[in-house]
Amino acid sequence: MSFSLAKTPLHAWHRDRGARMADFANYEMPIQYAGIVSEHVATRTAAGVFDISHMGRLRFDGPRADQLLDHLLTRRVLDMQTGQVRYSLICNEEGGILDDVLVSCLESPSGKNYFLLVVNASNRAKILHWLQPHLADFPDVEFHDVTDSTAMIAVQGPKAIELCKPLLPASALTLGYYRAKVTEQMNKPCVVSRTGYTGEDGLELIVKAEDALRVWENIILAGRDLGVQPVGLGARDTLRLEAGMPLYGHELDETIDPYSAGLGFACNLKDRLFVGREALEAKAKDTSLPKRVGLVVDGRRAARQGSNVIDSDARVIGQVTSGSFSPTLDQPIAMAYLDPTIAIVGNTVDIDIRGTQVSATIVSLPFYKKA
Repeated sequence: MSFSLAKTPLHAWHRDRGARMADFANYEMPIQYAGIVSEHVATRTAAGVFDISHMGRLRFDGPRADQLLDHLLTRRVLDMQTGQVRYSLICNEEGGILDDVLVSCLESPSGKNYFLLVVNASNRAKILHWLQPHLADFPDVEFHDVTDSTAMIAVQGPKAIELCKPLLPASALTLGYYRAKVTEQMNKPCVVSRTGYTGEDGLELIVKAEDALRVWENIILAGRDLGVQPVGLGARDTLRLEAGMPLYGHELDETIDPYSAGLGFACNLKDRLFVGREALEAKAKDTSLPKRVGLVVDGRRAARQGSNVIDSDARVIGQVTSGSFSPTLDQPIAMAYLDPTIAIVGNTVDIDIRGTQVSATIVSLPFYKKA
């Protein structure tokens, strides 16, 4: 029985430009075009354009949509203002992370508020299944999975806003960080948010699937004299790693809680009842939980996911969750979970990199922060 990978509305463009394609979360996605380092550097110095249409987009309408989401998310939703975006988590009853998400409170052209939840591509089916009994408790909330009917494009980098000046209304270009707006791109409906996953300033655009190619090509054309490049998932990963951002399936999963992951800021426990709250209240007080740390690795070899972290007594004390060579820092970096007695900035550990023990120093996250 053959299995066909899903394709984004921009799939043919990637293929035509010679992108190296691979399976990611059951989508055939571009991993790189000119090369991971070139695309990484372009994003840090000018601007990169990313097809992130594989991310799930879930819409909630109705007067009690905020109550439903407030019950499901670790972050408070009831007090969200129109145009506000919040990073949040969805946890199970044990406090394990089902997904990390962005929730936006938006106003439609007709003047009605609705909520948009952006979930990880690899978790979309799981979250859709998990949502069903909760939706049944809120029959007046209208729910739509709009992933396949839309596309999502990220424009990231120090020149991202300049690049978008001829393409978007001024009101979209002056959005504050973690703010969003329903607007237009060249007369095409568009949701714009000042968000990203690279550690750089930039915008993320959600457009209709049938408009995606035109919007994408408008962006590429507008950036041709600014050093803009299309960027694949390879550089997206090295960029987010430098920015110390967790990735589901690496730093996050159902066995990891928000406090171990350093995401306690995304848990609003006071005066709220939501799925997993009781477990999270206990974990918030538990000082013995492992901690996510940054590691700067000696030498030039990168430590990959699954590499053992070893202490001075040759004991395995953890595993690398993400690791790569950092083009910006020109050295290997990694993240891991370690016991809090060891997870102290300045401490050194060893990492087993394909049979060779290499020294690494624990550093604070993020590795890179834009000026």
